Amino acid sequence: MATTGEATAIVSHVENQKKKKKKGPPVRYWQENGKDENQAGGDGGKAPQQKENRKDESQAGGEAPQQKEPKTKKRKQEEAQGGGKKFISGKSDPFPGPAPIPQERLEKFKRKENIKKRRKQHYKLKDMISRSEETSQMAQKQAARFDILLPEDAGFLEGEEDEDTCTISQEDIADAVDITSGTKYFNLKLSQFGPYRLDYSKTGRHLLLGGRRGHVACVDWQSKQLMCEINVMESVNDVKWLHSETMYAVAQKKWLYIYDSNGIELHCIRKFNDVLRMQFLPYHFLLATASATSFLQYLDVSVGKEVAAICTKTGRLDVMCQNPRNAIIHLGHSNGTVTLWSPNQREALVKMLCHHGGVRSVTVDKSGTYMLTSGMDKKLKVYDIRTFKPLKSYFLPAGASCLSLSQRGLLSAATGDIVQVYRDVWSTPVTKPYMAHRVRGTAWGLQFCPFEDVLGVGHGDGFTSMLVPGAGEPNFDGLDANPYRSVKQRQEWEVKALLEKIQPELITLNPNELGQVDHATFTQRHQDRVTALGFDPLAKEKFVPRYKKKGRSSTGSVEKRKKKVAHEDLRDVIRETVEDKMKVEKERKEKDLKTGESSGSKSALDRFKK
Repeated sequence: MATTGEATAIVSHVENQKKKKKKGPPVRYWQENGKDENQAGGDGGKAPQQKENRKDESQAGGEAPQQKEPKTKKRKQEEAQGGGKKFISGKSDPFPGPAPIPQERLEKFKRKENIKKRRKQHYKLKDMISRSEETSQMAQKQAARFDILLPEDAGFLEGEEDEDTCTISQEDIADAVDITSGTKYFNLKLSQFGPYRLDYSKTGRHLLLGGRRGHVACVDWQSKQLMCEINVMESVNDVKWLHSETMYAVAQKKWLYIYDSNGIELHCIRKFNDVLRMQFLPYHFLLATASATSFLQYLDVSVGKEVAAICTKTGRLDVMCQNPRNAIIHLGHSNGTVTLWSPNQREALVKMLCHHGGVRSVTVDKSGTYMLTSGMDKKLKVYDIRTFKPLKSYFLPAGASCLSLSQRGLLSAATGDIVQVYRDVWSTPVTKPYMAHRVRGTAWGLQFCPFEDVLGVGHGDGFTSMLVPGAGEPNFDGLDANPYRSVKQRQEWEVKALLEKIQPELITLNPNELGQVDHATFTQRHQDRVTALGFDPLAKEKFVPRYKKKGRSSTGSVEKRKKKVAHEDLRDVIRETVEDKMKVEKERKEKDLKTGESSGSKSALDRFKK
């Protein structure tokens, strides 16, 4: 047994151990103030005085100290209080959260309006719509953020003081720019088989030329490398690249022919005869042709099948273009009208009277908002396709035989052997051209090269490549049209494009209507179906009790079961009737209230009303 002296020694030893300070965490190299900062970080920012008070309280009460919170939880609380993310150095982020995006840049990449959700919509449909909107908003924000990182900017030709840009010649521009850009201005003298039609591939890398007298050639025009050159020995009306630079279509005198990039004939499609103009719809894999016999035909090049053949009954079809936004075909006619066509309808979607004479050329901008037409009345008109109303009208002394719009909104118009380029045609009144150039023969075809400041002109004496600063889109989408793609990349893109091919049934005037339900059409179809079948297939089936054994399917028990179900059906009918009555009563009260307020005449007896 311990003596009193030993007991006091033991107690004092225990007290000394309690009074000893706990060893704190080691001081790190990034902590400048040493132990003070260490204590503040280890105690979660609490004062040392509070720590001593807590220690005294635990000693006085003899209670065990409280259990410590986990370090991760404490760190999260500190970050939340600090208002931002903490780094290793202990400092908080001065700019917490994602970087703000300017509203005008967000509007540039806006895809669609938010869908209005109804109260009685199914929960799965609501969830699907909300997820779709979140994905669309995320893509919009990402595109707006990456827009800052784009490497190239669009520019325009600017003259010196009191210098008109349309007087600057192509030779002066080629001398002033770098060597690579200067080589993009060249002339091909092909006077034997002209005049020439032309077409650039979707990537802007390859050029296809078709001479009126049978000469067909495809060229990698940037490296000036000839891919193939043939003579079909009959007249050529039009040429068009298909989905890639490996295949192209030639509208010859009689029929439509398909060739590969080596000049080998792949197909002769005799259903498509007397074709004058062609347009290829890249996302639908459809080749649209307009013939001299007034037929508009669609060919699915992925399966080689004719999708539609429409007789327009408007005579010879030699003016044609497409709307890049909704894949609607625009046709110009000799009576001054422009008609809009879809492969899903036999009649024209829209018929517009644009000119007093015949229509010579039609073109639509890439956003699908503006349509430009030129006619025999020597006028150039700008129409808003959303309202089908004219915005601007210009008078050209000799009229324009060919029109073409660039990716940046520049308009080129050919008048005889003079090619003029106009800027901001639909936003501001134009008094003079932006650029002008005289070619060696009468212009027969015009097209801007995608992603390049180049305008190709096919004329009677061959082909001319013009430099037009500010015409092309400076940045390309590598997943859609990559000018520098390899053979393997092109093959992979082709497979993906075929998998994502849009069906021709989805071609409509307003593509935003595809996600909506046409209630009127659904009701009409349902009524027609009821009339044809003689009964309503969507009606609720009449309840037939199941047969039960051991005498439970007697007549009385069957009737009882029928009455139970009848009461349930009747309950729904009564509920709907009551709701309709309440709705009618509410409308009547609102109407009476409005009529009372509008009359404003008061009677002497109104004072006795409660």
